[in-house]
Amino acid sequence: MTKDVLVTISGLQVVAQESGIEPVEFMTAGDYFKKDDKHYVIYDEIMEGFEGSTKNIIKIKDDCVDITKKGVANIHMVFEKNKKNLTCYETPFGNLMVGINAKSIQLEEKEDDIFLDLEYSLEINYQHMADCTIKMEIQSKDSGGFHICS
Repeated sequence: MTKDVLVTISGLQVVAQESGIEPVEFMTAGDYFKKDDKHYVIYDEIMEGFEGSTKNIIKIKDDCVDITKKGVANIHMVFEKNKKNLTCYETPFGNLMVGINAKSIQLEEKEDDIFLDLEYSLEINYQHMADCTIKMEIQSKDSGGFHICS
């Protein structure tokens, strides 16, 4: 895997109270490295309507995914299978208590690709808000055959 990567993230939130499904998908350039059996992916995210950006640092290990966002919004999320983790989400609109209970973490590594599939339930201020899935593909820019997560 090269240092320069393309990060594709797609996800769904099935919102309990509204019985709705909210799809999310974006693609961005990022940096990748591996250290101590952990994959690191770093990229910047622009939030529409706000000045500045949010730096995302993702650490991936077989049984744990750690996501830190710093900038316009700040949060440190930890996804561990069958374990609930609580964190404070600092947004421009105020702070929220976020609970994450990962149900499934699937990681597939190839020479120029990493595929990550997360399933988790999301709580906001101690109330169940949604069941979510995130599919992430980290692909070397030099590999030439870009895919979209499906």
